Amino acid sequence: MSESTQENTERNSFTRPGFILSAALVLAIVAAALIIFLVPKGTPQAEPAANTTPPAPANTSSTTAGPEESICGLPSSDSTALGTAPKSTWTLVGRVAAPTDPRTFGPGVTDSAGFRSCFAHSPTGALYAAANLVALGAREDTSLQRKLIEELVVPGPGRDAALKNVKTPAGGSSSIQIRGFVIKAYSPSQAHVDLAFETSTGALGHGVLPLRWLNGDWKVELADSGDLINDVAQLSDLNGFIPWSGT
Repeated sequence: MSESTQENTERNSFTRPGFILSAALVLAIVAAALIIFLVPKGTPQAEPAANTTPPAPANTSSTTAGPEESICGLPSSDSTALGTAPKSTWTLVGRVAAPTDPRTFGPGVTDSAGFRSCFAHSPTGALYAAANLVALGAREDTSLQRKLIEELVVPGPGRDAALKNVKTPAGGSSSIQIRGFVIKAYSPSQAHVDLAFETSTGALGHGVLPLRWLNGDWKVELADSGDLINDVAQLSDLNGFIPWSGT
């Protein structure tokens, strides 16, 4: 099989309906990373884009507005920006390195199956939540993916749609690692975290994770279809991102 034929075959396998991971945001990021790996590096690249879904006004109803305090007692912060990379300890969650600071930023809770939750009510806490969501989403464990959607996705049509179509990553030997970030927007009720990542083949990409502070933790928002709200795009370099990595 020629190289071009093999590439087309692999591309089709990653884009066929059985592989499109519409079950959750983090799974879509992993799938998009694999597609990025297959795109020729001469293709025009995207720059870090402003979030296409601006933060909505905070909902103050008791059904959606969570307590200001972290559900596991982590400290909060009045800061609304994060211009430098936090000094982080990184641990492998499956094959993806994720930051951990269980007494300050989170995850404050890690169960026996390795499921991570409870992050600080602060820009750094939102960043840690986004990175850990990506790492958890790459785990090849259907029960863990269901728990992720049930506990760390904002309730609504998007979560309901995701729960009907739970899938696990099918990336084989491919993987991604976080390489940088930008906090695109932050308020006490919402955060938009742009994570840059690198695939195991060296290709770069990024995606914005919209998070909402709800019931004492950061939870990710999905479109009503259960898909990504913001597209994942390829990058030519990490210009514009604050370097931050565990490997």
